Amino acid sequence: MTVENDPKGASSPSAVTVGQARTRLWGMTSAERLSRIYRRLDLVEATPDTVFIRGEVVVVDAGWVFDESLIKALAGRPGVALVDESGRVVAVNVPAAVARDAIVRLDTGEDVTALAMTRLTALELGSAYNSALRKREPPVLERLTPQTQVAVERRLFQGSYKGVTDLVTKYVWPTPARIVTRWCALAKMTPNQVTLIGFLLVLAAFGLFWTGHYGWGLVCAWIMTFLDTVDGKLARVTLTSSKWGNVFDHGIDLVHPPFWWWAWFVGLGALGFTVPYGGLMLAIIVGGYVAQRVEEGIFLALFKVEMHAWRPFDSFFRLITARRNPNLILLTLAVLVGRPDIGFTAVAVWTAICLLVHAAQILQGLVAPKGSVVSWLSR
Repeated sequence: MTVENDPKGASSPSAVTVGQARTRLWGMTSAERLSRIYRRLDLVEATPDTVFIRGEVVVVDAGWVFDESLIKALAGRPGVALVDESGRVVAVNVPAAVARDAIVRLDTGEDVTALAMTRLTALELGSAYNSALRKREPPVLERLTPQTQVAVERRLFQGSYKGVTDLVTKYVWPTPARIVTRWCALAKMTPNQVTLIGFLLVLAAFGLFWTGHYGWGLVCAWIMTFLDTVDGKLARVTLTSSKWGNVFDHGIDLVHPPFWWWAWFVGLGALGFTVPYGGLMLAIIVGGYVAQRVEEGIFLALFKVEMHAWRPFDSFFRLITARRNPNLILLTLAVLVGRPDIGFTAVAVWTAICLLVHAAQILQGLVAPKGSVVSWLSR
């Protein structure tokens, strides 16, 4: 038996996992997944045998799968019991003085709320709106059994997906990305390893575009965009995201598209294509890419909400705005008909149009009534 004196202070609750589930999710047991959540939330993981001296103690039943946001919310709500849809208590936050009693009761299925606790459902404790992923979706709280494993993994993967993104990522990649993400999880691949493969493909696509080998360049580019979906989902479902991984992934995403479009332009010359006002078009594409990012930053700074999450139209327009994947669609179609030069022109025209649309969105936000610019997904 160990003694826990809350070494990080009363503001950092201890966390104890009771029960067990043999079924694995994304290659992890439920207890392993909970341990990762505790570490990410800076909770002090203890054992059921610990004697607690002071502070709060979060007790969690490993027979259920919890959204990380629920554990985070529970850690900040002393005296709360989280219940599933049937009303069964699956996790609690109790004072150290009654922690031992709560651990025994939760582990044996006794009535924990006899300790005078407030009962809250997942939706009452958490929130259906995820601002980071720009989507509305109830937090995950599911019973884990061999029969529910596939459905729970599917739900966790769905929960890791951004609600507002481009049309390829939203409609084409989800099913294959879930399959490959599971393979990567079972193979113990890290998100950074997937990102590294994607980075090598970025370089390969750049070199192939530069020399006019557009077909193979597009193959590398599309595989890279697919892996760009996989690495983020792998990080979220396995709870292995890191600051470095976030910088590595988003840094590549942010920087590489203008280099691809530049290489595409050079490749046109290598194949003998002449593009009228080609230099101007390249300036529009590269400068427009940077300007769009600036416009999005201005909108966020002014209204504290993502431009593409403001209204239904804004979320729709994110599907097709002149970012990497929609641009690749235009270029791919052009290559299929043997006119990569027309694809380049189409990207330039579409970039200019999107710049104007984003400028209009900023102006509309400025003239909107004060306080009305909020995400439609949060309402």
